[in-house]
Order: sequence, then C-alpha cells, then structure tokens
Amino acid sequence: SENPSVTLFREYLRIDTVHPKPDYDAAVQFLERVGTELGLACQKVEVCQGRVVLILTWQGTNPRLRSILLNSHTDVVPVFEEHWTYPPFEAVKDSQGNIYARGAQDMKCVSIQYLEAIRRLKTDGKSFARTIHLTFVPDEEVGGHKGMEMFVQRPEFKALNVGFAMDEGLASPSDTFSVFYGERSPWWIKVKCTGSPGHGSRFISNTAAEKMHKVISSFLAFRESEKQRLKTDSSLTLGDVTSLNMTMLEGGVSFNVVPSEMAASFDIRIPPTVDLKAFEKQVATWCRDAGEGVTCEFHQKCMDQHVTSTEESDPWWKAFSGVCRDMKLQLKLEIFPAATDSRYIRAVRHPAIGFSPMNRTPVLLHDHNEFLNEQIFLRGIEIYARLLTALASVPPLPAEG
Repeated sequence: SENPSVTLFREYLRIDTVHPKPDYDAAVQFLERVGTELGLACQKVEVCQGRVVLILTWQGTNPRLRSILLNSHTDVVPVFEEHWTYPPFEAVKDSQGNIYARGAQDMKCVSIQYLEAIRRLKTDGKSFARTIHLTFVPDEEVGGHKGMEMFVQRPEFKALNVGFAMDEGLASPSDTFSVFYGERSPWWIKVKCTGSPGHGSRFISNTAAEKMHKVISSFLAFRESEKQRLKTDSSLTLGDVTSLNMTMLEGGVSFNVVPSEMAASFDIRIPPTVDLKAFEKQVATWCRDAGEGVTCEFHQKCMDQHVTSTEESDPWWKAFSGVCRDMKLQLKLEIFPAATDSRYIRAVRHPAIGFSPMNRTPVLLHDHNEFLNEQIFLRGIEIYARLLTALASVPPLPAEG
C-alpha cells in the first residue's frame, strides 16, 4: 500500500553514494532508468575522469526560451553507524512514516521529488513553453570542484540555456519554509608560523608557538564578536554573520623539542554583505601582528557574492513566490549558512534559489539518524509540481524577444 513515489525514494536511498568511494555508476544508472520511464531525454557529461553529470530533459514547446534548471547532487557524507538507530543505507520506515537514511534530507529527497513532480505533470497531459532540465551532479559534498564547478564552464552547460535554477535548501523545524537567495563565501585558510627551535627545558625566544598563540587569539576574538552579534540581534540568521572555526592544528615532533614550525587551519564563511577585500586585509593584519615568519595560504577562497533577486518585479521570483502564496506556504528568506552548488550557478550569472520543501522537520543534514517523513516528502512533490507549472510558463522576457 506504500505510495510508489515513496518506494522509489527508498530505492534511491539504498544506493551507497557515501564518500570517500561513492557508487556514482549505480546512482546514474538508477536515475537514467527513471528518466527513460518518464520519456525524458538523457545526456551524460564526464567533467573529469570518473565524474559524470547526468542531464535529463523535458523539452518545452518553445526551446528558444531560457530553461528551468533543477539541480541535485548524488553524493552523501560519511556516517558513524554506531550512532544510528537503523542502518543508514537501508531506508527503514518506522511506524510514524519517518524514513531513516543518509541522504534522506541531503538531498536524495529533492532528486526524487523533481522526477515525481514531472511524472505527475506528464500524466496530467501538461506541456510548457520552457524546457525543464534536471542535472544530477557528483562531489558536491567535497566542494563540487569535480562536479558543478567544472560543469558550468562546459559547452554542454551553456547549451542548457538556463534562465532560472533551483537547488537544495534546508529543513525547517517550524511551519515556515526556508528559501535561500544567496550564500556565504567559504574561505579555508592555513596559517603557518615559523620560529626558533630548541630544547623543551628552556625559555626560547621567538618560538612558532608564541606566534601561533597570537594568531589564534586574533582569529577567535573575531569569532566571539560575530557570535555575540548573532546572539544579541534577533533579526540576524547564521547566514548574516561571518562564522570562523579553527579546524586543524599541526606541529611538533616530541615532548621535549620546541618545534620550528606550527600550522593552524580555519574554516571561515563570509556573508555577501562583507567587503571581501577588506576582510582579506584584516586577516593579513592578524598574521603580520603575530610576528615575522607568519604566512597565510588559501585552500579555498570564493570571491563571488552574487545573490538572486527576491523582488516582486523579478519575473522568476514573482512566479516562485506567487505559487507559495497560493499554497499558503510561509517563506523565510535567508542567506545559506554553508555552501551548495548554487554558488557556481550564480557565479556564471544565472539566478538560483535554494529550496527543499521540508518544514516541520528537524535539521539533520550531515547528522546521525537523518530522516524525512513520507507525508512531508509527498507534499514536496505537490509543491514542486505547482512551482514547475508556474516557472516553465513564465512569459517570454524582453531579452528573449
């Protein structure tokens, strides 16, 4: 008696696409099978060795118009099975209809909701002027560098003629639905401090550890100020402030040897409202103030700060928000606190919204016991069907003639 859409969702969840060795071939074969069943055109683009982007296409009646892009990623993050109530790749459904699996929220639910919304629309005999493309990309959970970042530079992406894109969002524990129109810029910084080595019994001057202490103090003092700003201003969300965390600390060879070099790594997420050049100067000042022999290297440095319009004068947003009003969905507009593949889409000047229709659901992305209730999942299919109807019917824009 299980709804076939739920059965399909659970089938996809059982495909083990967990890092560090995701079974991408099985995922692509599964999605290609579903796409073929739906009569969608299929294209596979290998952006680099072993990394394939699958494109499923529902051709519009006026292919010259810009298309709607529905993006999702096939990979999922690692699990610690000892902390899970049920095996994380069996998609167990409990008596309340909660489906437990890695990827239940992030983001295999959205992939199947896209497909099942199209199934519903095609079954109802619908057709639209604008083409709808679905892209299923690899490696989002490890930065998207061998996935969407490479794909948006390919001629196959440009040929999609994207007008508006949708990608993942977050669950919301309340009645509201979170909608993300921009993202914080992720910076991964490694600070190295060199100094005088020597025996651990002596008061050696100019040590790497003393400089590292100053570096860490400066970075964490800024962290505390942003933390307090978020705490004291109720109008702010996590995406509105800069988060900073020290994530790795390296150095030393023995208890009794003062090391000549130490290194600390920081994960920093910067909102679009911050002047990135000014912030980079601030980082350089913290390093310079710690003393000589302190250097900073970037392992990731996203400088793009494009955001998607949420003005009612924007035709794409007007279509999206109009459906939500008609369905009485309460929206909460936010800057995404982490990073998704939407940033690469926005960077090539296409509007993109992050939206996963999961309200009344605890946020369990990357957490133990990740689950999604089947009724929330099915409601999401209905929401996407309505959204696609509106977005794929947006009248020709001035630039489209």
